[in-house]
Amino acid sequence: MRGIEDKRDAMFIYVSPEDFVPADHPLRPIRTMVDQALESLSVEFDRMYSHTGRPSIPPERLLKALILQALYSIRSNRMLTEQIGYSILFRWFLGMALDEPMWDHSSFTQNQQRLIGSEVSALFFDRILDQARRKKLLSAEHFTVDGTLLESWASLKSFKPRDGAPPAGEGRNPEVDFKGQKRTNKTHASTTDPHAKLMRKGPGKESKLSWLGNVLMENRSGLVVASLVKEATGTAEREAAEEMLRALGKSYCTVGADKGYDVKAFIKALRDMNVTPHIAMKDTSILDGRTTRHPGYAISQKIRKRVEEIFGWIKTIALFRKLRYIGEEKIAWYFTLGLSVFNLVRMRSLGALLPPEPPRAARRCPKGQLRPYESAL
Repeated sequence: MRGIEDKRDAMFIYVSPEDFVPADHPLRPIRTMVDQALESLSVEFDRMYSHTGRPSIPPERLLKALILQALYSIRSNRMLTEQIGYSILFRWFLGMALDEPMWDHSSFTQNQQRLIGSEVSALFFDRILDQARRKKLLSAEHFTVDGTLLESWASLKSFKPRDGAPPAGEGRNPEVDFKGQKRTNKTHASTTDPHAKLMRKGPGKESKLSWLGNVLMENRSGLVVASLVKEATGTAEREAAEEMLRALGKSYCTVGADKGYDVKAFIKALRDMNVTPHIAMKDTSILDGRTTRHPGYAISQKIRKRVEEIFGWIKTIALFRKLRYIGEEKIAWYFTLGLSVFNLVRMRSLGALLPPEPPRAARRCPKGQLRPYESAL
């Protein structure tokens, strides 16, 4: 029997967004972890806002909205506010009622600027890591470091001589022929993003105006434990690795990396920090059998490739293949938040899969000696 389309609208609705979201929806565990992290940041939010004046958009909802933007690859604030307006799932995630009015995209952007000028992104990242630590998901001894180029928002046409030579052409977007011109970071700079550097990742690759995003990954679950955004230079990856390791105070651990880190000065710096370099060897490497003969070295070389999953996710899902922001502070803020969302997705999948670690007393080893890789690897 053919069904009849009823075009009458109901006058009242007596259900909440909670009733529309399935019990096994993948956003449920993520919202639980996010709510726990934001609850611990309440004091920080109180310090950021005045106690007088018109109420702003709650910072918890601002941050949750940005998490949705990364999870669902929403490319602009205008599209984000539009989708929150008609998506029951998004309203449920933000804790909004079905009849609650939606913010204007310009108001959302203005309120968002207050968060970007603060340390909220880094604090949120730390709170998520605290949850992973309590769930025994983090390794304390085996890590991987790597960096990736993040293409700047600036165009190559904005890469002009530093001496202020007039552009070749007229109009706002003139035709430019770069053939035969020698352009370097010493003689040229972008007028749109002055600190972006012309860089290429490897031989045969085209040069692009870029920033360098660096991560330190623990090897047990593939979670990010530190991140750093730097100007793209030939030594920035190794400098960032040292900074992240020193900031975390890591020693008596291993660090895996690709051949780009196989540099004498970097290996010496790691050994001075009591860190064992599990780095892929060049033909002229100073590493020898004293490091590479151990089974842990082969495991590090296998596990370190998992860091590419982080870069693949943040570039495709979180839309970091080409940056939408200008300035190191803003790029670093969003990069850290994007990595927090990546950790949330990983923890949702791994939280119930890894066995708890045995008691510390049963895992005690002589000072300076590394415990073997966890069986969960």
